[in-house]
Amino acid sequence: MTLFRDSGVVLRTYRLGEADRIVVFLTEHHGKVRAVAKGIRRTASKFGGRLEPLTNVALLLWQGRSDLDIVNQVEVIDHFRSIRDDLDRVNRGLSLLEVADQLAQERHPDPRLYQMLVGALRTLADLDRDPTLVAPAFFMKALVAEGAGPLLTGCASCGRSADEVELVAFDLTEGGALCRQCRRGRPVSPEAFDLLRRILGGSLGAVLADTPPDCADEVTALATEAMETHLDRRLRSVRSAAHL
Repeated sequence: MTLFRDSGVVLRTYRLGEADRIVVFLTEHHGKVRAVAKGIRRTASKFGGRLEPLTNVALLLWQGRSDLDIVNQVEVIDHFRSIRDDLDRVNRGLSLLEVADQLAQERHPDPRLYQMLVGALRTLADLDRDPTLVAPAFFMKALVAEGAGPLLTGCASCGRSADEVELVAFDLTEGGALCRQCRRGRPVSPEAFDLLRRILGGSLGAVLADTPPDCADEVTALATEAMETHLDRRLRSVRSAAHL
């Protein structure tokens, strides 16, 4: 067996046997890792509450011959307690974890995705910031990192620029924004397109520092549908939160 260290975010957990639990991490240098936390469900477990979803941890893991590693040591980097204590923020945080879980690959290092997730969680945990646009911004930035970033400066179908045509719709399968002649998918307002360009154009910090504009819900719905299109699945955490 090989012993290795890494940092990771707990994405989810599930039971294994009478006392153990399998913990799924997005790690900085080893991609998505599944590891057994032995005895974690016992009252006297040495891991305590350090391996709950939404926790950023420093890990010491044994890597064996199976697909499952073994958690040897764990130290908390950040509990993100302010997220856990707020139902709205925790639902948004869980949507970040679900998307990261779907995008990450087993044993395939993706430091950028890890850093994006930790950065989004830190922003979400900042009670001085409105949480509305954190998840949709993460979704759109993750699409860009995946090589599936949408075209927003012209029509993705006919190729004409925004100076030549009015952009009125969005369809990720077509490549992004669409003009009136080529429109399909979701109708989108000019204000929403402007906000998306700011998010993806280097002004994300200013966007998240400001009060969300009136089109924030529109952008949230668009970003969610775009990510669901890319993943080819519904985001359970987003859809269930919408019905609370």
